[in-house]
Formats: sequence, C-alpha cells, structure tokens
Amino acid sequence: MLVLTRKTGQKIIIANDIEVIILETKGDAVKLGIEAPRHISIFREEIYDEIKKANLQATEQAQAPSLNEAMEAAANMIKPNPPRQDR
Repeated sequence: MLVLTRKTGQKIIIANDIEVIILETKGDAVKLGIEAPRHISIFREEIYDEIKKANLQATEQAQAPSLNEAMEAAANMIKPNPPRQDR
C-alpha cells in the first residue's frame, strides 16, 4: 500500500489518466475529486460490496436448477428404456 500525505488542492495521478484531487479536509473527513475515463467504474466501498453481493446472488440463482427441474432430470436418468417391439 502506498501512503501519501497531501494538502487541499494537491493531486495524485494514477496510470496517466486517473487524477485524484484533495478538495477539502474537515476534521477526520477528506473530500476527494476523481477524474477518470468514462469506462472506469468508481464506487464507494459499501456500494461496491452491495453490487458484488447482488451479482453473486444472481449467479447462484441462474446456476441452481429449481427443485422440480432437478427431480425431473433425476427421474429421466433412472427411467427404464421402453421394451423393444421386434417382429
């Protein structure tokens, strides 16, 4: 982890195209401005955690077959083949 000390109005540059600007400090709070290309998503940690949680739940629901589907698949796997009718 890189730890820096900055004053109001100073900037941090990341990967040539992301700029973090210290806008204000008040007590134990720091107000940041972030300039980045549109294709880069920027989230507060608590929002990012909620997005990850929702994505995980959606993935689990999409992958998990319903109980009826699972029972039908199991039944199809154990069905005997119909008798052959040779003449």
